[in-house]
Amino acid sequence: MPSPFPGMDPFIEQQEWEDFHQRFNNLLADLLAPNVEPRYIARVERRVYVESPPSNGLPARWADVAVMLVDHGGGGLATAEATEVETATEECVLPMPIERRETYLVIRERETQEVITIIETLSPANKRAGTGRREYLSKRETVLQSETHLVELDLLRGGLRLPTMTPQPPADYYAIISRSHLRPRATLMHWTLRDHLPTILVPLKREDPDVPLDLQTALTTVYDRARYQLSLNYHAELTPPSDERDRAWINQRIS
Repeated sequence: MPSPFPGMDPFIEQQEWEDFHQRFNNLLADLLAPNVEPRYIARVERRVYVESPPSNGLPARWADVAVMLVDHGGGGLATAEATEVETATEECVLPMPIERRETYLVIRERETQEVITIIETLSPANKRAGTGRREYLSKRETVLQSETHLVELDLLRGGLRLPTMTPQPPADYYAIISRSHLRPRATLMHWTLRDHLPTILVPLKREDPDVPLDLQTALTTVYDRARYQLSLNYHAELTPPSDERDRAWINQRIS
């Protein structure tokens, strides 16, 4: 059974993202391989980092310490001989570090193993304030100062958008294609929940033509292979919530 949505399924974002992210990147590598060989190879690589979870926002609670003074009537003050202070005890939850494992796609020149292009499918950790975003933006800055092309796919409605020097048009999803020899200029693609995913052009070395990468085919294939229709709860509230117009459209699609 196909997805009820023409393009990105917004329910994947909050319910099946980890599974989708890995499957999607693997399939992108499979789709690219025949179009870049024999000069290049496409590989899925991994990074691991430890993310500090955000504070739960609850105020700190401290036990009161009381000192009791007793007036013996003589005008002086004396410490009570037997004073029991009852200390409240309750359970709390500590912010434990979380190990994050993320995949991304690398196109290398086969003979030299030089990294030619990096394709990143952003994860939720890359889009919220914290360790994951700092790690990603630091890596992004390094790539942007190199001779490596960078393709960034933002298939998440929620979270912070990638920083750009020019305003981004309103949309649900974005792709940024940064060719090393054209920086700081880059190509920005954008589309909405109602649109099919586009076919993007992935840059290689300047003497070689770009290769097409059909994101919609990748999405449809992953959805069918994973059988997400069996696991996604289409009655759950979307996060982030959709506006009134989109909500009516979504309800029509899933009814």
